[in-house]
Parts: sequence; C-alpha cells; structure tokens
Amino acid sequence: MWAYHTTPYSTTRETPFSLVYGSDAMIPVEIQESSPRFQNFVAEESNEERKVNLDLLDEVREEARIKVETLKRRVEYKHNSKLKPRQFQVTNLMMRKTYPYQLENKLSPKWIGSFRVTEALGNGAYKLETLEGGTIPRTWNATNLKFYFN
Repeated sequence: MWAYHTTPYSTTRETPFSLVYGSDAMIPVEIQESSPRFQNFVAEESNEERKVNLDLLDEVREEARIKVETLKRRVEYKHNSKLKPRQFQVTNLMMRKTYPYQLENKLSPKWIGSFRVTEALGNGAYKLETLEGGTIPRTWNATNLKFYFN
C-alpha cells in the first residue's frame, strides 16, 4: 500500500500522497538508513516549504487533472481513428456472434445463423428476426454482427 501511495503515476507524474497532502512522503528506509534527505532535515525550512506546497497544492491538482484529461482524449482519438463504423440496412441478412456457452469445442463456428435486420435503432443497435419470421428477443450491437452472404 505504501508503494502505491509513494510511486508517481505515469500520467500525472505525481504521487497520490503528494496530491492529497501537498508534499512527498518520506519512506521508512530513508529514516532507518539515514539518507541525505533525512540528515539535512531542518524543521524551520521544512515548515516554510510545507506552507508553500500547501499554497500551490490546488495548482498541482489542476495540472494533474488536465494531464489525465489530455491522456483520455488522446486514447479516445486513437481508438476512434481505428474504428470502422458499420451501418446495416433493414432487410440485410446478418450473422451474429455466438455466446461462449454455445460453443461445444474450439472448432465450433464463432458466427451463427442467418438473420434479417428488422429495425435500426441508432448508435449501432439493431433488432433481428429469423428468416422464418421469428423475432429475436433482444437488440444486437453492430460489433456482434456481420453480413451473411449465400
């Protein structure tokens, strides 16, 4: 737990401890082994630095929030640039992915059926029916569908 709180995140380059308390934590090994940071400790300077760090804490948190938001947008852009949106029309013939429990063994088909699109609900959601006219009770996302060619 201590390592988690004292390790800087790659996105914010700040430790969770410093984002909460405004200063870096001194780990127990630094105290036991008399590190230079422990040996050069001066209480008056430390108190002054602590006050300055607390004054700047809101700015540091805001910078960390901006960095995280920037990373999220970069990841979203990268994901959306590789995404190939698929649109299906009513009456298109489709196949749908099988559920893992429907697979009998590793050679079982990963796509099943021939279904007809009955309704496009938007945002990639579709209602299907069998070719005999039986309705499928739930909606299907376009990522779980592909065209069926006879």
